[in-house]
Amino acid sequence: MTASLRALRALFLLAGFYLMGIGLLAAVLGIDWLVIAGAGASGYYPLGLIVFSAVLISPILRGMFLFLTAGLHTGDGPGLAVTADAQPELWAEVEEAARAAGTAAPDQLVLAGEVNAAVSERTRLLGMLRGRRTMYLGLPLLAGLTVPQLRAVLAHEFGHFSNRDTRLAGMTMRGRAAVAHTIEGFRDGRTGAHAAIGNLYVRYANFFLRTSESVGRRQELAADAAAARTAGRDTTAAALGRVELLDIAYGYYVEQYALLGAGAGALPPAGQVYGGFPLLLAARGPEGVAALSEGRRPTRKPTVYDSHPPTAERVALVEALPDDGRTDDPAAPAALTLVRDTGEVHAAVEAATLAAEVNARPRLDWPDLLMATARAEADTAAEQFQKAVSRAARSAAGGAAAGEQELPGLEAVLDAIDAGLLWMAVADRMPKPAAASRLTGESARNFIRPAISDGLTSLVELRLIADGYTRPAMSWAVQPRLGLPAEYESRLAPAVAAAVAEVPDTAPLRALLALDADPAPVAV
Repeated sequence: MTASLRALRALFLLAGFYLMGIGLLAAVLGIDWLVIAGAGASGYYPLGLIVFSAVLISPILRGMFLFLTAGLHTGDGPGLAVTADAQPELWAEVEEAARAAGTAAPDQLVLAGEVNAAVSERTRLLGMLRGRRTMYLGLPLLAGLTVPQLRAVLAHEFGHFSNRDTRLAGMTMRGRAAVAHTIEGFRDGRTGAHAAIGNLYVRYANFFLRTSESVGRRQELAADAAAARTAGRDTTAAALGRVELLDIAYGYYVEQYALLGAGAGALPPAGQVYGGFPLLLAARGPEGVAALSEGRRPTRKPTVYDSHPPTAERVALVEALPDDGRTDDPAAPAALTLVRDTGEVHAAVEAATLAAEVNARPRLDWPDLLMATARAEADTAAEQFQKAVSRAARSAAGGAAAGEQELPGLEAVLDAIDAGLLWMAVADRMPKPAAASRLTGESARNFIRPAISDGLTSLVELRLIADGYTRPAMSWAVQPRLGLPAEYESRLAPAVAAAVAEVPDTAPLRALLALDADPAPVAV
């Protein structure tokens, strides 16, 4: 079957999605008319049936409305809209890519905080009537691509609008988006009727998405080919592979850096929530960024009906194209160099994309943020252990005093362990899931030992923080962590292990605490 016939078949099925709503609506109203007409002679009007029909009609009309208005809800993503006067170099690249694809340039360019590039359009009648077009570019994407690679990505995005494959295919792709929007709208259904009608829409949607999947995949591959014609085969292949690596690397960055202060209720310096990512890329280098992908998956998880073929397949198909004599230049300037006033732009994108309550959090320099987080995490990890020790000690003393008790310090905890309370009383008072409550003996001790070890280690870290012996080991090349004195780096873990062993021995830990340790070196 040719591409045009596949697209035409999908378009007919798409029309059926809307006609299903009309058919359901006609069936409900037809039944009502027949019942009311039959009951009219007796003067009886079944109000209960009318009410029931109204309950059914509501989700049917909702589905039809969501489907028809899907194109009006695109182009509303969070981000910072920038003008050609403010960012002329970036706008020039976008306009040139649209011109090369033979399609209109976007009406708006929005900078976002994710590894993504996309063109959305407010349309009516599944794209037959064009509306406002918006180009989205993620700052993390610009940080990780070269300018030539960005041109390949832009050529791919505008290739979806060039209609070199078939105009029907473009309408089918917009139809897939409309179907997905309709299904998403039924997630808010609160009645049985919404659930029942929504289930019908979902079943038909699954059938349509499965049938039109080949059209979507063909469109993606056609857009890849358009990118190769514009930016070059090698550059396009490099860009496709690079985007997936950046997606994984950015997920790591968000977990380890951007959200570093979440436990302390703080944020990185203004502009550094997104602006720290280029620093990580520079410190790790290409090999380090590639290493981050080992054992991790992209943040965008494909579904069964995803129109994007696997990245490896797309790269292989592009590399199989004839050699055009153009090579990729990894040393080319980063695409982020096209953005003027990057520090201010990063800060403005944060203000536009982060929730207001998140943006209102205090800002700390990276070293201070790391220290605040280490202190907060140590407090949290130690608290449950301290509470268990406190309850066990009070019980051993013959009762519990009324009211809240002060949590025991490190020495009191070590005294409780020396008194034989660790496995006799403390372990039983540590929080554990219901399934673990049935464990006894050595199995129970082995299950709870990591939590006890973490709690005791955290108490030691809190002592060192309070005494000024720790330093923030803040680095873009390796994972940030709390820097401990040299003696503790090598001896803390064995000392804690001895204190929580089957036969606890706190002597190594007490000896370590008695040392006049030098402060940890300042990490750079």
